[in-house]
Amino acid sequence: MSLNERERSQLRSALQEAVIKCSERCLYQSSKWAAELLDAIPEPETSPDDSRLSDVSSGYSTVIAPNPDPDEAILESKELSKYLLAKSFFDCREYDRCAAVFLPDSTLTGIISPKDAGATPKGKGKGKSAVGSSKPNNGQVIPKISQRSLFLCLYAKFMSGEKRKDEDAEMVMGPQDLGTCKNKQLITVSRVLEAWFESHKTEDGENVDGQGWLEYLYGMVLAKEKNEELALYWLVRSVHLFPMNWGCWLEITSLITRVDDLNRIMARLPQNIVSFMFHIYTSLELYQHDANLASSLDQLTNIFPSSSFLLTCNALLLYHAKDLVAAEQSFSQLLAIHPRRLDSLDHYSNILYVMNARPKLAFLAHLCSNLDKFRPESCVVIGNYYSLLSLHEKAVQYFRRALTLDRSCLSAWTLMGHEYVELKNTHAAIESYRRAVDVNRRDYRAWYGLGQTYEVLEMHTYALWYYKKAAGLRPWDGKMWMAVGSCLQRMGRNQDGIKALKRALQADSYYEIGSSFESAADNMRGDPEILLQIAGMYDNLGEIDNAKAYMEMCVAQEVGLPGESQGESIAIHHDSPDRGSDDGGDAGDGGDRGVNSEGTGVTAATSKARMWLARFAMRTEDYTTASRLANELCQDGVEVEEAKALIREVRSRMESAGEGSAPRGRDYSVV
Repeated sequence: MSLNERERSQLRSALQEAVIKCSERCLYQSSKWAAELLDAIPEPETSPDDSRLSDVSSGYSTVIAPNPDPDEAILESKELSKYLLAKSFFDCREYDRCAAVFLPDSTLTGIISPKDAGATPKGKGKGKSAVGSSKPNNGQVIPKISQRSLFLCLYAKFMSGEKRKDEDAEMVMGPQDLGTCKNKQLITVSRVLEAWFESHKTEDGENVDGQGWLEYLYGMVLAKEKNEELALYWLVRSVHLFPMNWGCWLEITSLITRVDDLNRIMARLPQNIVSFMFHIYTSLELYQHDANLASSLDQLTNIFPSSSFLLTCNALLLYHAKDLVAAEQSFSQLLAIHPRRLDSLDHYSNILYVMNARPKLAFLAHLCSNLDKFRPESCVVIGNYYSLLSLHEKAVQYFRRALTLDRSCLSAWTLMGHEYVELKNTHAAIESYRRAVDVNRRDYRAWYGLGQTYEVLEMHTYALWYYKKAAGLRPWDGKMWMAVGSCLQRMGRNQDGIKALKRALQADSYYEIGSSFESAADNMRGDPEILLQIAGMYDNLGEIDNAKAYMEMCVAQEVGLPGESQGESIAIHHDSPDRGSDDGGDAGDGGDRGVNSEGTGVTAATSKARMWLARFAMRTEDYTTASRLANELCQDGVEVEEAKALIREVRSRMESAGEGSAPRGRDYSVV
């Protein structure tokens, strides 16, 4: 994607307008997003004379944006003094005073019924909310004010309710913290908006004269009350009317839980550069990480080379793809370009935690503390640092502080759940994970954490349900399917467990889509633990041939040649110190197939598989193979005592059967 100079100029003008209009309506996060993108567009090269001319010709007030609607422009002009007063109240966080400038309480009570004012709706399901279900019942009309002023005072009412909700909430995770506090101003705001939309309907029932701002506020209120279908309708209508309001796009993202939902809604959205960004951002929120996303990000980066938003998206893309080194480098580059930007640094701290990069995490925690120690992101970073030091109580303290500052901080809820698991406080861990899911149903880590916690409590049916939710959100992540398979195994459902574990192998391997598992297995590289589990479940089901095949595949992972037979894998095992070289026919054949010749080496799983194969050879009276496998177990240093006992048993049976002495080689049974 490339833009010519005329298109760049139009984009720059649109972003300038967005910054001003969002600031007028006190949508500061949307204004900041647009301003950062605006600053990331390279300035055209002009001579000093041309730049002075352009400054004069394009100069206009950056305080108030002109309104293209003449009626609205007249209203805005008349009420300018009152509007400036209301905005100053809002900036000082005096939300009720701001709303009262244009909509005093006497006017509000005339629009809504006294019974509904301040009431808390009871409906929780989709489409069951009280919001949007009734009309003003006394015929009171809204004062004739501009849409800008109406939005500002209703948004102030909404923020007043949010502030009061936070004040009424108990201490985070305290005995009275049930997470049931509601914004009591939602009914008031929705009734006024319904009255306004009703008064601006045509005879055909179509809403006219909207500019996108009131539609955005109405959609946000409906989303808060879980009336998601209707909320989505109004939010989509808003982005059609004014596509540069990034806050509206974020609200749409919060209503999308599946990739299918995203693909379906894209057809209803306007096609422009902001919807392009929305698709990328929402895909990352759904943990997608394919080549198309990377290509789309590259195209946008050509337009906004230094955009902190796009640099963050690129780092998260690498993080979701499990390329932690590249993700860490991207975040490091972002921090070098924007050293005072705290947004998304909680994700960076997660990466450093997983990489066990203690010095870098200490530096990041120190930096965040110096910049603003009372930002939720700073508290999460510091909490991660204390967690890495195994100071779990201290980490919980900082995660709680982050939630005191912002109860919708997803990272803090999830990470606090992890800390409570470490502290063996399963009840608090479950509550933390549940609150994380309430904040964001797309957070697979919270679902997975719930599964783990219930598994610790040996409540496998509950654990399985939560593991399946996590696997549904990340179907390509083998770890999710391995958890499902292990849980099914503990429940005695071996057939279903085998299917889940095979899915885990496929998720972590590259194979041709549409091929059967059997054909894919010959060219895949699997986790020995998963292969051992599958073999064990086949053994429990009495399917010995399948069990033997997977045991051999497990042993073959030591050298990265899962397609080799038992004898060949054992022969290669003797040359294990040189398995990284290209010498030898077997290693060369593996390289020709494109399989990584570097295996896992000897692990507890491969040693158990080798022991099973040795015992199987004993049962089938293949004493030579049994002796060779047992001797290799003695070399591995795992299962040594059992291997020595097996060698003695092999020798005894071979001698009693008259097959001669034990196989040549060192006698490990007497070592």
